Amino acid sequence: MAETSIEWTDATWNPVAGCAVITPGCTNCYAMRMAARLEAMGVEKYVGTTRKSGQRYVWTGKIKLDEAALDTPLKWRKPRMIFVNSMSDLFHPDVPVEFIERVWSVMRRTPHHTYQILTKRPERMREVLADRNRPPLSNVWLGTSVEDSAVLGRLDELRAVPAVIRFVSFEPLIGSVAGADLTDIHWAIVGGESGPRARPMDPEWVDQIRGRCTLSKTAFFFKQWGGKNKKATGRVYRGRTWDELPLTL
Repeated sequence: MAETSIEWTDATWNPVAGCAVITPGCTNCYAMRMAARLEAMGVEKYVGTTRKSGQRYVWTGKIKLDEAALDTPLKWRKPRMIFVNSMSDLFHPDVPVEFIERVWSVMRRTPHHTYQILTKRPERMREVLADRNRPPLSNVWLGTSVEDSAVLGRLDELRAVPAVIRFVSFEPLIGSVAGADLTDIHWAIVGGESGPRARPMDPEWVDQIRGRCTLSKTAFFFKQWGGKNKKATGRVYRGRTWDELPLTL
């Protein structure tokens, strides 16, 4: 686990390393660059997870399970908001169900923490969790990424997942999602792409999401405008910062 600069969480926990590009939102994934950097630094679990393609690094599709990292949250006594697998996807098809169960066991044993799990594969999340025949954990928030209208169906899959809190990350937002149905989605994060090849985000797309959040009473969190220098563009939207969080019991 590590402290993080991600605005909507406190720390990250990565029991899985590696991923695969599946939709355009993955094209400039920051985790690919970071994994390549960590491999160069000698971090064993990232070895072989990326390869050089032209002037950048991309996922190879190789997945590594980090057994040693599983118990890390048990050592943290101070309550934390924890982003699970910021460098991977817990519901990648090559992550065994048995390993996912072990992650769930750790989260069950640490109710003082709040866990945020984000996936681009909500259909597998639904399949795995719907068959567990147990109530959802109150300290586990489940979410999916939606970068444009082509993947709005992920929201329907997410709605079918048993969860106390469901959230969507519209990041990197690379197209309009004006038709997004946020019914039973408790939290929406919005952010533009950042990095050397960042694609622009149209302010109108943000307005559309904000409007949908108002209609569905979904908490709205504006993460960043993004760009090549995300610090320069900042995170002020309509004259203020938006750090809304979902209401919890």
